[in-house]
Amino acid sequence: MLGRFKMASITIRKLDAAVKAKLRIHAARQGQSMEEAAREILKTALAERPRGATSMAETIQRRFAALGGVEIELPPREAMREPPRFAK
Repeated sequence: MLGRFKMASITIRKLDAAVKAKLRIHAARQGQSMEEAAREILKTALAERPRGATSMAETIQRRFAALGGVEIELPPREAMREPPRFAK
């Protein structure tokens, strides 16, 4: 979808030096230029969530549903214990 649009450029002013250093290190580890790494980070951060997903738990559940999911047997709840009493 983005391929139909004209590519644009932006300039980010007042970028914290520590953030720039982290971006430089991240880019180097990925074998990318800082510009390429920044594009990938922005693209990932702005990607739309799957339709109908309302929470991270639901997203994970949908992802693994095709693999059969996971059923965990939960132990029954017990009554709350009495707190310990300490002698004075």
